[in-house]
Amino acid sequence: MLNREHFEDLDKTDPLTSFYEEFDLPEGIVYLDGNSLGPLPKKSKERARQVVEQEWGRDLIKSWNKAGWFHMGERIGDKIGGLIGADPGEVIACDNTSINLFKVLSLALDMRADRRKILMEGSNFPTDNYVAQGLTKHLGYGHEVIFAERDQLIDAITEDVAVVSLVHVHYKTGRIMDVKAVMEKARSVGALVVWDLCHSAGAVPVELNDWKADFAVGCGYKYLNGGPGAPSFVYVAKRHQGRFRQPLDGWWGHKAPFDFTRDYEPAEDIWQMMTGTQPILSMSLLEEGVDQMTRADMGLIREKSKRMGDLFIQLVDEKLEGYGFEIVSPRDAEERGSQVAMTHEYGYPVVQALIERNIIGDFRAPDILRFGFGPLYTRYVNIWDMVETLQDVMQKNLWNLPEYQAKAAVT
Repeated sequence: MLNREHFEDLDKTDPLTSFYEEFDLPEGIVYLDGNSLGPLPKKSKERARQVVEQEWGRDLIKSWNKAGWFHMGERIGDKIGGLIGADPGEVIACDNTSINLFKVLSLALDMRADRRKILMEGSNFPTDNYVAQGLTKHLGYGHEVIFAERDQLIDAITEDVAVVSLVHVHYKTGRIMDVKAVMEKARSVGALVVWDLCHSAGAVPVELNDWKADFAVGCGYKYLNGGPGAPSFVYVAKRHQGRFRQPLDGWWGHKAPFDFTRDYEPAEDIWQMMTGTQPILSMSLLEEGVDQMTRADMGLIREKSKRMGDLFIQLVDEKLEGYGFEIVSPRDAEERGSQVAMTHEYGYPVVQALIERNIIGDFRAPDILRFGFGPLYTRYVNIWDMVETLQDVMQKNLWNLPEYQAKAAVT
């Protein structure tokens, strides 16, 4: 049987423990929701003050050059590229995930103009499916989105599929997609592949060029700790750059934006994925989160993540048997991202009761409780305390209190 001392001992020997002090986490909070919104790095507060007071407040418009505002998306993109196995010039930070997905799906459909199908997993994060459905409606040339769940997915990649668009780490279950199988089948039939890395970048090893990936998108506010609504990033393999145009022509994607010519001429490199002026304040905070992540060892991050997930599952098995919980994330850590999800009939009020006791996880309809493990700021003892608190909530039937039943706008 596990005990709290075991978790305390793991914290004492954790090679990542120094990073914990770099975050501005409230005292007494156990934060297990970095898979939805990463916590605040202390340096981000300093950077925000610098950007607002000095770069904007004192230097004003000079900061486009003096502070490097104009090239920030490219600079951050190259840093993110180092985290996801891309070369310099293949990733740029800009816009949000939905907009970037629209761009690459449209671009990919143009590259496979003789095909009309986008294949997706029906349980993808919903915005991915919505963007694809909206795009096909907009195109109006018989394009369609077809869905297949994991067990049928490989067989569904056929020669009439133009694009396969998938989430690498499933947002609910944390299950990691079989990249090798998908890429091999897609290449064999000539389909292009788009990877959604929102729950991957900064959490699990990603090697886009080794995968021979075509396109990828991802957000900056989860494991990259870029802040709420932080800009997204988009990857386009160099072999595809300059061959086709993305649909949202904007002046930042022009080959010479400050020539101010009447007609659009696209850049032929990753800059073509830009549209309009980018949100510099948000980009600045994203850069701090990315810089912090580049100083950490991804191998150590992954090993700690797997161990925390394994310990969490073991504690749930030991302490919560008979309370109606079912682990739906893979028990094999190699198949699981940096989160563990479980189901419960009354998942929403259970999560609310935990939040009231300073244990922050989240709920995903219809019955999923999600707990994310950010190895840079989650301590092993947090896992013990979370399960102990959950056991208390269930033993005392605290989740059934009236104040936990009404759903808030954001769950």
